[in-house]
Amino acid sequence: MKLSIGGYSFRNTMYEGKMDIYGYLETVKYRYGLDTVDFWNGQFANRSFEAPEEEYIFNIREALDEREMTLVNYAIDGAHIWDPDPEKRENLYQNALQHLKIGEILGAKTIRIDTGGHFGSHPDFSMSMEEEQFEYIVNRYKEFCDRAADLGYKIGPENHTGPSLSPKNLKKIAEAVHHPSFGILLHIGRWQEDESIGDEMVAPWVCHTHFDARTATAENGESMIRMLKDSGYDGYWSIEHNAEKHQYIEIEWLLGTVKRLIKKAEI
Repeated sequence: MKLSIGGYSFRNTMYEGKMDIYGYLETVKYRYGLDTVDFWNGQFANRSFEAPEEEYIFNIREALDEREMTLVNYAIDGAHIWDPDPEKRENLYQNALQHLKIGEILGAKTIRIDTGGHFGSHPDFSMSMEEEQFEYIVNRYKEFCDRAADLGYKIGPENHTGPSLSPKNLKKIAEAVHHPSFGILLHIGRWQEDESIGDEMVAPWVCHTHFDARTATAENGESMIRMLKDSGYDGYWSIEHNAEKHQYIEIEWLLGTVKRLIKKAEI
């Protein structure tokens, strides 16, 4: 059973100083019995989204290898593609390049870089895309996909912020990029529009998934898994659930819930 636990699931525990990235590896391997991890760049010791020193990254790679673990996804914040300010856009691009190198050193199978934009609660939130923004996003993903193809991983956005919260936008981007190394990290059921059909609309491009407590316990959780599998998805079912308290217990419960959904979907 292809399962993983997103590093963001322990954000509060890490920010309380009770876990570092090595503790996360130990927890996933020995508490939950998994050989896969799902890094978020906010887990690194610098607690920022800037790239840390390469020596630190090589130490993490060594720790992965020692535990015979695989990085199935590397979720990168602070390196999204679009910003209306050209100078900020260039800074984001340079940060993205540094994090792509990190993902490659760590052997990531998939990498998430967002389109850009704000969350739905932000006063500047918008799902619309001007032509300049759309073309810039598509061209950057084409560039990143060419790089990913050389090293055998997939890269693309998550339905996370701004225009990517519309499945129509993600479908439009995917069709325009039109590259075998392009993939979508699907946070199941998280849309600002077309929620009932959003997962199915982007299913052909899904390369990794995230469940949270709401989607894992939804009535259609089992049917969503079956739909993705019928669409050809053969990737990992990852948990991303940053509980306010008792994160170890919450993740154990959610992991069991997702396991049961997968078993039912396979019957």
